Amino acid sequence: MLAIVVVLSLAVGARTIPPATVWEALVDPRPTPEHATIWDGRIPRTLLGIVAGVALGVAGALIQGLTRNPLADPGVLGVNAGAAFFVVIAVGFLGVASISGYVWFAFAGAFVSSVAVYLIGTGGRRDVNPMRLTLAGVALGAVLTGIGSGIALLRPEAFAHMRAWNVGSLDVRSLEPLMTIAPFVLTGLVLAAVASRGLDALAMGEDVAQALGSSVLATRLCSVVAITLLAGAATAATGAIAFVGLMIPHVARRLCGPDQRWIVVFTIVLAPILLLSADVLGRVAVPGEMQAGVVTAFVGAPFLIAIARRRRVIAL
Repeated sequence: MLAIVVVLSLAVGARTIPPATVWEALVDPRPTPEHATIWDGRIPRTLLGIVAGVALGVAGALIQGLTRNPLADPGVLGVNAGAAFFVVIAVGFLGVASISGYVWFAFAGAFVSSVAVYLIGTGGRRDVNPMRLTLAGVALGAVLTGIGSGIALLRPEAFAHMRAWNVGSLDVRSLEPLMTIAPFVLTGLVLAAVASRGLDALAMGEDVAQALGSSVLATRLCSVVAITLLAGAATAATGAIAFVGLMIPHVARRLCGPDQRWIVVFTIVLAPILLLSADVLGRVAVPGEMQAGVVTAFVGAPFLIAIARRRRVIAL
């Protein structure tokens, strides 16, 4: 499925290119309009979709495993909104114009919003209520998004090149965004692999996890750092794309069971399928183009409602 979606991402757009021409461009590129379209636009876009999809999906899997909250993802819990807000601050007031500059602000925003949502949602108590965390994340995300939109309206010249980014888009014309975030995503994936085993033990309770030799503090710290790197990097490159990290871990859990390590592995393959499919659909759904973040919202919002209506929403 991933291979098919990658081919569609390279072939489908304002100008549909036959798969044979796509293959020819990959193995024997020549200075033709079709080959230029593939190399200058669609290959960077497709590769970014793969990496950003992996980052958002695994971040969602880690958040759900850490909080035992089936409603959690970087978008719903306000992590993406925090990263995007700090990027708006960097662009609007500090004049940062390149992704290599504001990616650090995205990391800071993702971390600050994660901590803020956790503190607001738990109220200082040790027990974690999934619904309370979700409400805190949605509220904080709405506030930060509103303030960020106001700043963008006050300084339109600074945000002219980021209009598509504001709603979540893969529309890039070079490999610079991908090359900038790739090391951080790779580091986040390594930390996710390290934290996965501890999350399986933590699911049985802190006391049981400690009895099994798992360090609860190390697992939580490793998970938070991984979530910050993955969500912050993806948001810096593509904008605040929501619901990828919500839907995909549930699909992976249906396929492989509750083992967090396998959930992460399946998510790495499944999340890019969703994000690239949304991007391809957005190219042909309306005249011009609909950003991938809008398409994932159309699909993810009903998914969130369906999960929230389940009686066993608290138990993963």
